[in-house]
Amino acid sequence: MRDLQEIRPEIDRIDKELVRMFEERMKLCEEVAEFKVNTGKKVFDPEREEEKLKALCAMADTEFNEQCIGELFTQMMCMSRKLQYQKLAANGEQTEHGFTEVEGIRRENIIVAYQGVEGAYSHQAMLQYFGKDVKNFHVKTFREAMEVIRDGKADYAVLPIENSSAGSVNDVYDLLLEFENCIVAETFVRAEHALLGLPEASMEDIKTVYSHPQALMQCSRFLEQHREWQSISELNTAVSAKKVVEAGDKSQAAIASTLAAELYGLKVLQTGINHNRNNTTRFLIVSRDKIYTRQAKKVSISFELLHTSGTLYNMISHFIFNHLNMTKIESRPIEGRNWEYRFVIDVEGRLSDADMKNALLGIREEAKSFKILGNY
Repeated sequence: MRDLQEIRPEIDRIDKELVRMFEERMKLCEEVAEFKVNTGKKVFDPEREEEKLKALCAMADTEFNEQCIGELFTQMMCMSRKLQYQKLAANGEQTEHGFTEVEGIRRENIIVAYQGVEGAYSHQAMLQYFGKDVKNFHVKTFREAMEVIRDGKADYAVLPIENSSAGSVNDVYDLLLEFENCIVAETFVRAEHALLGLPEASMEDIKTVYSHPQALMQCSRFLEQHREWQSISELNTAVSAKKVVEAGDKSQAAIASTLAAELYGLKVLQTGINHNRNNTTRFLIVSRDKIYTRQAKKVSISFELLHTSGTLYNMISHFIFNHLNMTKIESRPIEGRNWEYRFVIDVEGRLSDADMKNALLGIREEAKSFKILGNY
């Protein structure tokens, strides 16, 4: 058995040669890029790469080495494509996103739609972002909110996209993929649930509590202290408050916001009843206009991949290579195609940044479908 001190110098010698040969290969890739720039040939040629990988793997002596060679050359081809995308970008090629940079989000002479009713957290998010004087109206469903801005009946819609406790609102993700509306801003509302009753009610009177299922879950520890109460799910927290008012029964209460109490004339029996005091919902401001501000710092995109091993890694590697920080990834099933998915990714940056342009160019070229959901 040879000593490590004898083996390592040989590895160093081979590594040095590998670096030299890699750089030689990349110079040839530059020539390939120049050819493709001049001829308009696509950078990504999956059939050619598959043939090349099979030929290289066949040269291996063992099954283990065959797999390793496949991985090694897959990454080398991936790096080669990134170099070619940089050359294309330097030559003026970029992703045509159709977005326009603006100074800021228009807040005057606008109409805003939100899902739910007055007093719901979507209503609170709308007031928080646009102010109490903005002209607004509510709709019953998320789809209706997307439709009214698409049809020009509203300029913006306010939609929840994720909650720090309950997770993502998948229906909204699906609608963002379906409609051409885009995200232009976001706002965060901390949920502080309160127990609301009629003005003459007291805690001792309560027998039934109404609220949205998530609110009931978020207040489960408080409700466990009152096991004699019956908990009933409703469409949302504000609807629950409205139901208590309409019933006029002091044995009924709602779990909702203090804003709902103010709007519907209810009494706050107890505040801060949710056990997670940091429970926060992120709301999107959605518009039919494809715009982004100079202060924008997050890009949301979606793409569909070839249903083969390693494709998701290859996509994410475009962000890594361009020094971009990915902050979120979601997958949504593709209707009618079992076990195939579209991915939604949030990444820090702006559409006008050079690194972002390079990354999006690579993803656009390699994805089966690609869409920018917004820069905000």
